[in-house]
Amino acid sequence: MVYEGNKKSYLKSQNLKIIGRSTLRGEVKISGAKNSALVLLAASLLTEEKIILDNVPLLTDIEKMGNILKSLGVKLKTKNHQLIIDSTNIMIKELPFELVNGLRASFFCIGALLAKFGEASIPLPGGCNIGKRPINEHISGLKALGAKIIIEKEIVKAKLAGNKSRLNGAHIRLNCPSVGATETLIMAASLAEGRTVIENAAREPEIQDLCQMLNKMGAKIYDSGKETIIIDGVKKLHGCSHKVIPDRIEAGTFLIAAAATSSSITVSPVIPNHLEAVLNKLEESGSKITKKGNSISIKGNNIKSVDIKTAPFPGFPTDLQAPFMALMTIAKGKSKISETIFENRMNHVELLNQMGSSITLKNNVAQINGVNELEGMTLVGSDLRSSAALVIAALISRKVSHIYGLEHLDRGYENFEFKLSQLGAQITRESSKKTVPCSKYEGSNLSKKSIPAIKVA
Repeated sequence: MVYEGNKKSYLKSQNLKIIGRSTLRGEVKISGAKNSALVLLAASLLTEEKIILDNVPLLTDIEKMGNILKSLGVKLKTKNHQLIIDSTNIMIKELPFELVNGLRASFFCIGALLAKFGEASIPLPGGCNIGKRPINEHISGLKALGAKIIIEKEIVKAKLAGNKSRLNGAHIRLNCPSVGATETLIMAASLAEGRTVIENAAREPEIQDLCQMLNKMGAKIYDSGKETIIIDGVKKLHGCSHKVIPDRIEAGTFLIAAAATSSSITVSPVIPNHLEAVLNKLEESGSKITKKGNSISIKGNNIKSVDIKTAPFPGFPTDLQAPFMALMTIAKGKSKISETIFENRMNHVELLNQMGSSITLKNNVAQINGVNELEGMTLVGSDLRSSAALVIAALISRKVSHIYGLEHLDRGYENFEFKLSQLGAQITRESSKKTVPCSKYEGSNLSKKSIPAIKVA
């Protein structure tokens, strides 16, 4: 195992007990970016030499990706937040369904395996239930690079067409700037023969981090962070050392929590321009933001309603839509939040309304009338970012809340409750004798004697 978390096998029986009306104060250390570390782990398959990754967050998603690599014969050594990856003795075989099904990022391995070995067989991906997130952009792009792909019984099987020994460079235009497809195609094109041009590419910082590491490995990638990326394929990539960028979503979550609780905190290390859209909305909603080097300080006060619309980077990130909605529930006035990335990422609206908020939803657009306060409850989250929103809502609520579904929260936040408690939040992790089967608690009128749960998709 890459990461042996504390009682991870009992996560469904654990909850966070949160006493509301907290005020936060101090500085919080931001971990390495989960979404970057996952794709960098996949990219390590492109070389037979060692990759040393620093600033790797200790998360269950990282553990899962590590176990997927180990199933291929990769050797992993971990020390604190450093991971040494040795792919010398990799074996090409179908990835185990039970590992891939729980982690969508595992599908990114298809580009690296296909480019390095000429074939790959990977089950269709799983992950949070927040929308369809189709892989057709990945498939069409790999076909353009010369791959022959068939899907049989939920298994994607890819191999080089004909007698070719390498993929061929191609001109690819994505129908939408998919982050996963952009990353998959960059990895595949890095070892292709000739030049590949990807138009309408995603521009997220995690893609820029991937390109930086690949270039350290000997790749020739130009213009990452722009809408058109150019890759000149090379025959071989070598090992390198690389430090994962800070997690902008974790930093944004803590900043939103501070704004919601009218608190003053500092997040560090961060790359401020990765959070520009979020910082602008926080300032617009009444918070004072101060940027200094690799740190951001916030002073929350008099929350005002603002409208947001999620968009690909550099727009407002969809991963912070749910936390920001928790903030807007107690803002003065009316606000509108539009989700444009995923079609199933608004089910937390019902839950926030159970806590006393006033939100109406139509066609992935939430209209929010700010209220004076929320009421603490016992809740179950069923995806990563909505679970974080529940914690923020609990911090600003009257009375006590119990948040279940920590198997989702721990996928993307390292030591979340510890970091919050260090800032002054009254939050503790508790264990109960029974696990919480989420499917059992989809109703909203539940007895307090049971472990209540309102499912957040």
